[in-house]
Amino acid sequence: MTGEIYRRAGAGQHPPNLHEPYRSTPLRAPRLAPLRLPHSLSELTGPLGESIVVAESDRDLTRQGTGAPLGERIVVHGRVLDEEGRAVPQALIEVWQCNAAGRYRHDGDQHDAPLDPNFVGGGRVRSDAEGRYEFITIKPGAYPWRNHPNAWRPAHIHFSLFGPAAATRLIMQMYFPGDPLLALDPIFNSVPDAAARARLVSTFDIEATRPEWALAYRFDVVLRGRHATPADPGHD
Repeated sequence: MTGEIYRRAGAGQHPPNLHEPYRSTPLRAPRLAPLRLPHSLSELTGPLGESIVVAESDRDLTRQGTGAPLGERIVVHGRVLDEEGRAVPQALIEVWQCNAAGRYRHDGDQHDAPLDPNFVGGGRVRSDAEGRYEFITIKPGAYPWRNHPNAWRPAHIHFSLFGPAAATRLIMQMYFPGDPLLALDPIFNSVPDAAARARLVSTFDIEATRPEWALAYRFDVVLRGRHATPADPGHD
């Protein structure tokens, strides 16, 4: 069982491994052109992450402490789809993010913004039979990252998805609509194609907004093919 079962993304849909404005990529990008290999059996079979236990509480990032975290509560939801627009059930979706002040709960983050004792910043869920998923979380803040003078990352949530096979593994970032920092961000703009970049930006969803409780954003993810959601630089 070999061959191109999964279509590969077209030119410009994923960021190049080396994107000079993103300063760390020249340090890790390969210097030789990649070899194109047919998909092997190990890349076409799955499911992946099936042994990982996902509790119902894992999708609510606002209940990780003894009290409510600070910041704007939001609902992030959408569907996981394949390259033909079909639902991908039982996909493992993991997220991680900084808190409302723009700081990660990680020893490597030395930003002087405050930590929130009630916000860890990580969660997971599996898509249902229709490919749907939902997280409850806090809208992350922007933060400085020293890539260039006065560099600030736009508000974003990191996503990691395991689809039905190794060839449908995807790591990317979700952004928020109307953020003025998007035009200045080297990571977001490392995706050459404008239409592909737009697929990284969530959509405000008034229908899914919960009155007097939380705004909602929709973010559909396409795991593979011509309309794939762009990967993080270095993760294509």
